[in-house]
Amino acid sequence: MIHVVLYEPEIPQNTGNIMRTCMAAGCELHLIEPLGFRIDEKHLRRSAMDYIKEVEYHCYPNWDSFVKSHPSKHYYFMTRYGTKAPAEFDFAKIQEDIYFILGKESTGIPKAILREHLDHCMRLPMKASARSLNLANCAAIIVYEALRQLNYPDLSRVEVIKGEDWLNQ
Repeated sequence: MIHVVLYEPEIPQNTGNIMRTCMAAGCELHLIEPLGFRIDEKHLRRSAMDYIKEVEYHCYPNWDSFVKSHPSKHYYFMTRYGTKAPAEFDFAKIQEDIYFILGKESTGIPKAILREHLDHCMRLPMKASARSLNLANCAAIIVYEALRQLNYPDLSRVEVIKGEDWLNQ
């Protein structure tokens, strides 16, 4: 299973969009406090829509409690200081859960945490003058890169709500 971990997210709209991505992709979401908002319908309504009721998410008071609950050798960190693109990792070879960790919008993931995992720090290639992309976009890109490598397990390749042949009607 793919997990998305948000380290101290600050902007509810980003978290709501990531909730939608996690629900649609079959991922579990983990939120590490403190959060810059409350997890309620009022703060996440527009971005999470009704997906907040369907996504599996958990909150942790800090990084250490998350690590204690989910020890893994498959933590991957999205950071502007990473030196590898997501496609450089072979997620298809991993037989255990995969955790994608994204930092808070203002300062990212603390350097002390990143230093412990330098070989698993990734960066989305972009123009040198760009600092970063939107957090929700980064989450979607890395989740779908891993899913592509895994051949989209358990995900529908056709429209089921309006019907597979909707365009032909």
